[in-house]
Amino acid sequence: MRIGYFLSSEEFTPAQMLEQARAAEQAGFQGLWISDHFHPWTDAQGQSSFVWSMIGALSQISRLPVTTAVTCPTMRIHPAIIAQAAATAALLHEGRFVLGVGSGEALNEHIYGDAWPSAKVRLKMLEEAVELIRELWKGDFVYHDGEHYTLENARIYTLPDTPPPIYVSGFGPRSVDLAARIGDGYISTLPDRDLVRRFRAGGGRNKPCQAGFKAAFADSEEEGMRIAYERWPNGAIPGELSQVLPSPRHFEQASQLVKPEMMKDVFVCGNDPEAHLKMIESYKQAGFDELYVSNIGPHHEGLMALYAKHVLPNVR
Repeated sequence: MRIGYFLSSEEFTPAQMLEQARAAEQAGFQGLWISDHFHPWTDAQGQSSFVWSMIGALSQISRLPVTTAVTCPTMRIHPAIIAQAAATAALLHEGRFVLGVGSGEALNEHIYGDAWPSAKVRLKMLEEAVELIRELWKGDFVYHDGEHYTLENARIYTLPDTPPPIYVSGFGPRSVDLAARIGDGYISTLPDRDLVRRFRAGGGRNKPCQAGFKAAFADSEEEGMRIAYERWPNGAIPGELSQVLPSPRHFEQASQLVKPEMMKDVFVCGNDPEAHLKMIESYKQAGFDELYVSNIGPHHEGLMALYAKHVLPNVR
């Protein structure tokens, strides 16, 4: 299993993410995930840098592969612009870039005041967007009059020799089936064997499966729980709320239902390497090929050292 590091655009400044990317490469991580947000989940996280600027900057300081985890090419940014951005990213990273896409959250995508579509409609939009992106990557003029998007006289001139792969995220049966049908790979955050099996049975076969989880490194599990609860209580919000709540203040309101002790059920808290290895093993047993860990809070140096000395050697 390949182990990478997850850069959180919601919590860290651009300079901090570049510092973490350098440290991750030195520690022996094998790839980078980076999130794409217009808003953080809560004000305590406090950041939301533009992911495409960050991807360009990463190409100049790291040789690690980079995956967007994930960007939504349907509402906030038109799929034609995503196609252009991803083509440039693939060139800058010399083929080490993966476009990870998903159907998005209202938190980031509703900002123009449009109605928030149902999950069924969002998946249809995603499918059409991916089709349009791939058509633009052929290098010809594109004329498209679809159900959700229209293009006229659109051509991308700056293209890599080989288009980047598109991985599709999915957390329910319909989205996993779509990922299996149109994706070059699958993205999730759940160590769910049934979802991976569904992806592979639905057409994913031997395509790569990526996943990610969060940790809160600290001197004790209790301190890690405190940091996680302070910064990411939304991580324990159940169900579909994360897709439909429209602003950080709504996530803060929903997070009042979350208790501090619930953090250890969704994040790895503290500094015990066995806890990290146990989490990694759960994703490995579920069938994932790549796994990306993000550190919540101020102690990323400690997590990097832990992984370099005690986690990565034992995984490999």
